[in-house]
Amino acid sequence: MAVYTHLGAEDLARLIARYDVGELVSAKGIAEGISNSNWLIETTRGRFILTMYERRIDIGELPFFLGLLDHLASRGCAVPATIHDRDGAASRKVDDKAVALIEFLPGVSPTQPSPEQARAVGAALAQIHLAARDYPQTRRNDLTPKDSATTLQSHGEDELALIDPALPQVRERAADLLERWPEGLPESIIHSDLFPDNVLMLGEEVTGLIDFYFAARDMMAYDLAVTHAAWCFDKTGARFDPAIGQALVAGYEAVRPLDPVEREALPVLAEGACLRFVASRAEDWLDTPADAQVLRKDPMDFVRRWDFYAEEGARAFA
Repeated sequence: MAVYTHLGAEDLARLIARYDVGELVSAKGIAEGISNSNWLIETTRGRFILTMYERRIDIGELPFFLGLLDHLASRGCAVPATIHDRDGAASRKVDDKAVALIEFLPGVSPTQPSPEQARAVGAALAQIHLAARDYPQTRRNDLTPKDSATTLQSHGEDELALIDPALPQVRERAADLLERWPEGLPESIIHSDLFPDNVLMLGEEVTGLIDFYFAARDMMAYDLAVTHAAWCFDKTGARFDPAIGQALVAGYEAVRPLDPVEREALPVLAEGACLRFVASRAEDWLDTPADAQVLRKDPMDFVRRWDFYAEEGARAFA
């Protein structure tokens, strides 16, 4: 399971006692995720998610992330609110690491999404974009194409070739993409990581968008392109499902219609989304400790998606 720091039953009980949520009944490590330690917490009053922040997240930015959840939840978006402790704080420290307790939402993540589910997710994504426009805090996106290209350049060709012999070639493609990257499209706070496992659903209803720890101010159409790349292919990126793609965009536009310039930019934005995940997966592959009980994700899954968008971008968003 993806738990990097192990907390004993006594430690967890003392921590949960700092919140007005009842007494700890059980705590189970959650396998999903590769950046943080997560537990499903059950108390005498209900269920919650406990997160300990291990990697990538600057603890100084936690007020942005946790405040965003509260902001969106207060506007009716399907996101989990933060549980504040008895002192009113949204996060606490355990030794030198920050933890937060989050509302548990019902639902399961789809493994084979239907067009109807994709349509609902598109609408939910547009809703958070509109609701976040007046969020008073902001954060720079540190996973832009330029940042991702720099990440790839920081690893030598021999290192990348250990993952796949074709991976070093992506560094040259990244330079070309930077030359074509659009600027000035409408912005809001974006989720930036809306894979199916970050969406909870009951049937065709979205009950929760979760894991906002890559949220930042950036182009809304880019966030739609990220979601498109995450939802519209099989796991390996070899097969594209046009019905899912059409439904996702239609659901989004039912809530927030795209400007013509945004729609035109979607194929190159999707290429940028692929670069982002190629780079982050390569970095995780090379940097994840050997004894961490977590399955490494293959960056080539997104190289194949990138190939599709580069060759047939117009068809992808037809």
